Amino acid sequence: MNANAKPRIIVSSLDADRLEDLLASLHGRSIPGKEQLEAELERADVVDPKDVPPTVVTMNSTVRFRIESSDEEFRLTLVYPKDVDSSGGCISILAPVGSALLGLSQGDEIEWPKPGGGVLRVRIEEITYQPERACEFHR
Repeated sequence: MNANAKPRIIVSSLDADRLEDLLASLHGRSIPGKEQLEAELERADVVDPKDVPPTVVTMNSTVRFRIESSDEEFRLTLVYPKDVDSSGGCISILAPVGSALLGLSQGDEIEWPKPGGGVLRVRIEEITYQPERACEFHR
């Protein structure tokens, strides 16, 4: 696989439906991240929620990351825009990194933009909470 190839992603049918509804609600509005999310959904393998592997990032999953250059760790929860709060513990699906996270698996790496420019290589260490794994399909 070439270095620029994007990893295969898996999205639950419930998340796909909810995200399609979100995108439809933004119709005609220029929203940062909208096109990137549309592109991610187009390339996703959509599966039944109970068939989502337990190591895949889904909506409302909490993910533990490691920054490769410093070994520093942090956690974030991938949320819908309406659920973003000021705690700093959430990332919106419409943020560029948010849409890039959707459907990735434990062990995958992504480039994370640094404030002020440049990027960090970040590895998904663990999905500490995943609604599908917890059989919480109606969140």
